Amino acid sequence: MVLCGVSRQILGSSCGAWARLLQRQSRGCVYSSIHGFNQEEIREKLQAFPGGSIDLLKQESGVAVLTINNPSRMNAFSGSMMVDLEEMVSQLENWTDCKGLIVQGAAGTFCSGSDLNAVRAISNPQDGMKMCMFMQNALTRLLRLPLISVALVEGRALGGGAELTTACDFRIMASGSVIQFVHKHMGLVPGWGGAARLVRIVGSQNALKLLGGALKVDPELGLQIGLADGVLEVPGAEEGAGTLLQQAENWLSRYTKGPTPVIQAVKKVVLSGRELPLSEALRTEKDVFGTVWGGPANLRALASKSKHK
Repeated sequence: MVLCGVSRQILGSSCGAWARLLQRQSRGCVYSSIHGFNQEEIREKLQAFPGGSIDLLKQESGVAVLTINNPSRMNAFSGSMMVDLEEMVSQLENWTDCKGLIVQGAAGTFCSGSDLNAVRAISNPQDGMKMCMFMQNALTRLLRLPLISVALVEGRALGGGAELTTACDFRIMASGSVIQFVHKHMGLVPGWGGAARLVRIVGSQNALKLLGGALKVDPELGLQIGLADGVLEVPGAEEGAGTLLQQAENWLSRYTKGPTPVIQAVKKVVLSGRELPLSEALRTEKDVFGTVWGGPANLRALASKSKHK
């Protein structure tokens, strides 16, 4: 079984606070066997509902592209795609050269949540809870990756697709796109961790409005409430395929430009500040600082006197 992890011990044994964070979070996961969660059992159940794929492209730049690929169902997650997602997160946890990640949907739309065929087949409360735990683990690990991630929202991000956007550090919306937490219309609330993450992004009042009203968040509203971090114009057909993805890569590059250890260290101190009590976050920051102080990037910067550039 692949171990869940935030950093795969990239920091080494000297970072005690970081190790404590890993232990506290069951190596990056929310649920483990002590919560009655059997990952292999739910993986087997989910694999019984195939369709679509989760595709991962790791580039030499250190920025990966993860694509939700099930266009015939508006990129809804089949059971096998949920398993694929967990496997792709495992790959990224073990990719030591990672700096950034773009999460996108195939064929001009982001993701419409769960494939209803799979949902109906596991509609009993026990299996539904197991699916919920599986996806919470996968998306929590995605958010805790030692890289800077952005959801590129084109078309619609509905239900679980909206929840997926909150598992990224940033969200950029293409013109004409919509993020909508439609769970209320299905007689549900978010179950993949989307509500907890949404509160941290937009605050409790705005989260109540988005969930209770199932509001359609367009780019203008997204910027206003802080759910969107940027807006991209959808290019015309004559401008060539892939231009929107290139815009997203350019947008992300302002945060991923620089040596990989430094970018990963930035993500780690932000993660610890968000998830740990202040005293432990401060100790973790000190430990992470120690991994880059006097390192190659630091020494080059000192030699070039680049502080004020």
